Amino acid sequence: MPNYKDTKHSRVFELFEELSKIPRGSGNRAAIAAFCADFAEKNSLRYVVDDAKNVIIYKDASRGYENAEPVILQGHLDMVCQKTVASPIDFLTDGIELVREGDTLRANGTTLGADNGIAVAMVLSILERNDIPHPPIEAVFTTDEEIGMLGAVEIDTSLLSAKKLINLDSEEDDTVTVSCAGGSDFKAFMSLKRQSVTTNIVKISLSGLKGGHSGVEIASHRVNAATLSGRLLSYLATKVDFDLVSINSGTKANAIPCAAEIILATAQPQELAAFAHKYLDEIRAEITHKEPDFTAEIIEETKAECPIIDKEAKKQLIFALTCTPCGVMEMSAVIEELVETSLNLGILSTDGDEAVLCYALRSNKASALAALEQKMKTFYSLLDVTVSTSGHYPPWEFKKDSALTTLYTETYRDLFGTAPKVEAIHAGLECAVFSSAIPGVDCIAIGPNVYDAHTVLERLSIASAEKTYVLLLELLKRLSA
Repeated sequence: MPNYKDTKHSRVFELFEELSKIPRGSGNRAAIAAFCADFAEKNSLRYVVDDAKNVIIYKDASRGYENAEPVILQGHLDMVCQKTVASPIDFLTDGIELVREGDTLRANGTTLGADNGIAVAMVLSILERNDIPHPPIEAVFTTDEEIGMLGAVEIDTSLLSAKKLINLDSEEDDTVTVSCAGGSDFKAFMSLKRQSVTTNIVKISLSGLKGGHSGVEIASHRVNAATLSGRLLSYLATKVDFDLVSINSGTKANAIPCAAEIILATAQPQELAAFAHKYLDEIRAEITHKEPDFTAEIIEETKAECPIIDKEAKKQLIFALTCTPCGVMEMSAVIEELVETSLNLGILSTDGDEAVLCYALRSNKASALAALEQKMKTFYSLLDVTVSTSGHYPPWEFKKDSALTTLYTETYRDLFGTAPKVEAIHAGLECAVFSSAIPGVDCIAIGPNVYDAHTVLERLSIASAEKTYVLLLELLKRLSA
């Protein structure tokens, strides 16, 4: 267990460690909601748990500030669950093992869950304290943010009276976010007819790609393992005859897949392996400046019985993977360096009798998002697939006259001597849902430095988390005035 005694606000990290012991991947909601409800009862705070397992905890204003306007402090309970091949963790039943290395907090072989567990820990710390000035607080902890902000969409906002909302799901401590993209999930389903044959097997494993958050990192042009697999198969199809047994890549639509496994059946295993080695060497040389840890393993196996996919489905699947739109579609003409519209192929699965391709679509403009959905429907209309869209959430539009942004900027400057960056982001934030559901609400998003979220390299800066916590306390004090 890491030691936090050298930190000024050790209780925040102790609470984060308590949260980390609770399995809380998206969809696994009951235990973490029960933890929050139990916390509220222990601290004699009124709370609500709804059918989606969202939790709202209410704390009255500190003495002397009863007439101050209430504020919402908001974060999400779920985390993206990724692990290394060697990790034995079962995310449905096991907690996260934290490891401290100086100022850095990480997990042992898994995602850390600082996105967004550190926010929950900060707010819980504030809720149990009685030694700080603050206005009435409505602490809102949502579920299933990472799979489409499903909890935020379901929450009954009539339970909230505040018109100021501080979201704590940002990942740079010198930045205040004031606008974000909307998005949706797009899925394509392809039926697979299979035939059992006995032949040679070649397994190709691609790994070591950086991956990352498909909103935050999409402009970094990180290589997508699923589309890279399509490129490889498209090349191999011109060199040697093979059948496709399976191809799988990615586990989350909103995470750029960092690995893929391809299983091929062929009467020419040595020739296929040789062509694959040669082409992958070319790819490695091409991408080494941005993907230095990319590796590929090719294993030839003796003859075995395997269920091959029919040739037409194989042809269509390779076409889809090779030609699919993926990555940055449009940059903003108004906000410098802001990706305006993008999509990410995050999951590719060919288990059983169906191939499934899952995309995360994003845009800071509602009309552009709708156009991107239509583009994908048009693309897949040429193939024998069915498609669906779901998980729609609106963009959070920039509010030029935001009093909360002004107050935050002034508070930050007073504490640290410089002004924070004020920016719009391409990733989705729950501010988008709340700003569309609560008339007149004024939102900002802040948070500590979290690196490589949604990957096993995820790290949290302890000093940055303390900085954000101190800033939040001062902001609450000023909101009480």
